[in-house]
Amino acid sequence: MKPTGPGAGFVGGNGRIEATEIDVATTLPGRVIEIFANEGDFVTADQPLAQMQIDSLDAQKDEANAQYRQALAAVTSAEAQVAVRRSDVVAALAIVGQRESELDSMKRRLVRSEQVSLKGALTPQELDDDRASAKTAEQALAAAKAQVAADNSAIDAAIAQVAGSNSGVAAAQATMARIESDLRDCQLKSPRSGRVQYRIAQPGEVLASGGKVLNLVDLSDVYMTFFLPENVVGKVPLGSDVRIILDAASQYVIPAKVSYVASTAQFTPKTVETASERQKLMFRVKAQISHELLLKHLKVVKTGLPGMAWLKLDPSAEWPKELEIKVPE
Repeated sequence: MKPTGPGAGFVGGNGRIEATEIDVATTLPGRVIEIFANEGDFVTADQPLAQMQIDSLDAQKDEANAQYRQALAAVTSAEAQVAVRRSDVVAALAIVGQRESELDSMKRRLVRSEQVSLKGALTPQELDDDRASAKTAEQALAAAKAQVAADNSAIDAAIAQVAGSNSGVAAAQATMARIESDLRDCQLKSPRSGRVQYRIAQPGEVLASGGKVLNLVDLSDVYMTFFLPENVVGKVPLGSDVRIILDAASQYVIPAKVSYVASTAQFTPKTVETASERQKLMFRVKAQISHELLLKHLKVVKTGLPGMAWLKLDPSAEWPKELEIKVPE
């Protein structure tokens, strides 16, 4: 029997048992290939529930793998070019040394030729030839130094090419990671343990992104929502003890605690049974049933059941016998 009222230090309200619901939906658009759970099945967290078509993603994965290998080959080629350019610089520096020696030799010879020419022992043509040779040696040295500078610039370009090729590798890896993530998302898993309430889609259906496949109810997160009038809701602190008696199982008194009190009132809630109470401003209150208690009785937990919730307004009052806790063994 539903208690008629334990006294002035208590207040009650009618409500229904509710639970947290979760929609299992697609991340990507596609065709549903298979659904592994039926309505009423209990599922655990991370359990596969459905599989989406992945043919297109498999092809993209193969393409990304090929691009990755191509990018690695480009890095190897660019690094080899750096080595070649460094060798070119070494060779060009050797030529610079050779040209410097030649220029030094030509300058010394020109000095001697000029001294000999002053004594009349050297013809003007021979002196002009030595001067031309020294000038040619200077130009050859300048050309060799210019080649060193060009080879150093080539090294910088090759190093930049290596960096660009490494960026290509990173881009290919990112593409592969994205495709792997999409492939994982194509297997829809349960976000938490619970019971399948509805199968919203069927195998073969094509769904848009966010298309719902299953609806789960978390039977370890169950509460009763009821309403209290404004003249008493201010006396109900969060964490207050609640006793719940369900119409379908009136032999049990289920313990709960106030987990939520609305900050604003609403007028004429449809769930309030009596006409007199519907004329008042009412505040929504939520009584959370113990997680540990629910885990012990998952097989018998049902949502939507109506019942009464009783609260103790007077901290010094004792719960009457008909509201003492009594739960299934």
